[in-house]
This record gives sequence, structure tokens and C-alpha cells, in this order.
Amino acid sequence: MSVHPGPITVAPAAKTRRRRETAAAWAYLSPSVIVIIGLGLVPVVWSLILSFQADDLVTPSRFVGVDNYAALAQDPHFGQAVGNTLLYTALYVPLSIVLGLALALALNRRVRFIGVYRTLMFVPFVLSATAQGVLFSFILDPEFGVANSLLHRIGLSQQGFLTDPSQALLILVAITLWSGTGFCMVVFLAALQDVPPSLVEAARLDGAGPFRILRHVTLPAVLPVTTFLTLWQLIQSLQVFDLTYVTTKGGPLGSTTVIVYFIWQQAFQNFTAGYGAAAAYVLAVVLLALGLGVRLLRRNKEAR
Repeated sequence: MSVHPGPITVAPAAKTRRRRETAAAWAYLSPSVIVIIGLGLVPVVWSLILSFQADDLVTPSRFVGVDNYAALAQDPHFGQAVGNTLLYTALYVPLSIVLGLALALALNRRVRFIGVYRTLMFVPFVLSATAQGVLFSFILDPEFGVANSLLHRIGLSQQGFLTDPSQALLILVAITLWSGTGFCMVVFLAALQDVPPSLVEAARLDGAGPFRILRHVTLPAVLPVTTFLTLWQLIQSLQVFDLTYVTTKGGPLGSTTVIVYFIWQQAFQNFTAGYGAAAAYVLAVVLLALGLGVRLLRRNKEAR
């Protein structure tokens, strides 16, 4: 004769304790949830609604549909900002990754004071963009800056630097490389230290030289890190704002007006918040497409 156990019941005391624990957990989490919703989700939704309106942040707004987006497609200033941003990105991203890898390879060895060298290379990354902008505005001042003083001493003509439309964007790229390469170096350095020494030693025993070891052992080992850095640097370069704001204010002649500065200018200088929100959503869609594209490429490579 078999005995079937009855249904498992939870004591009322256990149910009460579980409810109290759940309530306590939500009480602890609710401030963070409110902050995330209030500072993250609400502005995203509000700016999306704003992008379909004509709004100056003062008078009542009116719905204009996709007129803001249509105006962006015909705005030469927006086209110039897009071109400047693409040129900045095309120069900064590959150069920062190549220089970061080169520095990591040079510093991935056991020599005296190696910790000091690594620290010195990483310190510029810690400085804020505002501090960098103020520092280089003094150094590159066309009349009183140290850079032109040194050029004069060695017999070269003075340069306009940040005041020259043909040089300003390139100077911003150089400043960002000075600060941003250190981050790439540290990430690559960590990846290089995870490369199995046995693989490198086996390649050397097979007669491979430094270049072949780099090509067939080192680079494949750091490929996932390279993918991450490429996406990270793309996002950072497309969102550059602080350095432009502190140094050039988008000038001279709009030569350093990038997309994020254009958005800020439309919203808070020209008081066309709806137009600025539309430009912001164009940038958001581009960033989302970049992220999805890199993820799909990585999946395809892993599948192969």
C-alpha cells in the first residue's frame, strides 16, 4: 500500500517573511530605479517626442511631424558637422588603436622602471577634456603660446593652430590622440599579457621572426580586444564635445563643429530644441547601427 504525499504548503510565517524581504529589497532598489528612469528613460522618450515638434523651450511647442528631419537633410551646417565628425573619426580611431598597440608592444617587457613608463603614458587619459583644452589653448595660442615660440627659435614660421581652419580639426585629433592612446595601450597591454608564452616560444622554435610572430600569434590573440576598442573609440569620437567647446567653440568658420556641438548649438544657442533633438536622434541611430554592425561581424567571425 503506497502513501502519496500531500501538496507542499508554505507556512504563513514563511510567506510573511518572504513578503517582507521582497518589500525590503524594493525599498533599497527603488532610489536607483527612480534615478535610472528619471535620468535615462524619461529624457530619451521626451527628446524623441521633441524631435517631431517646433520648440524653443519657452513658448508652447507645436507638432511639425518629420519637418525637422527633412530640414536636417538640407542644412549645409549639419552637413559640415557630419563631414567634420567623419573626418575626425577616420583619423582618430585607427591612429589611436595602432599607436596604442605599438606602445603596448614596446612596454610589454621586463625592463627597469617599466611601471613608471606605463604610468606616464596613461596619465594623459586621466585628465579631463576640459583640462586638456585649457592646457593646449595656452600652448597653441598663436601670439603668446609656447609652440609658436619654439617654432620661431628654430627658424620656422608661426602657425595658426586652433585659429586656422585648415589646421584646427587636425590639432584636435592630435590632442585627443595624446590623451586617448593611453587607454588603448592599457587594454592592449592586458591582452598581450594573456597571450600564452608557449605559443610565442613555439613560433620562435619554428623559425618565425618578430614580424611573423606579431602577424600569426599576437594579432589573432588580441583580435577580440581590438574589436572592443574599435567600437569604443568609434562611439567616443562620434560623441566628442568637451574639447571642441573649450578650445574652438566650433570655429574657425565651422571647421571644428562636430555633431554633438551642433546639437548643443541648436538647442541652447539658437533655441531650436526640436531641431537639435532631431539631430541627436540621427546620431543615436548611427551609434545603434554601429553597435549592431560590429556585433554581427563578430558573430560571423566566431561562427567561421
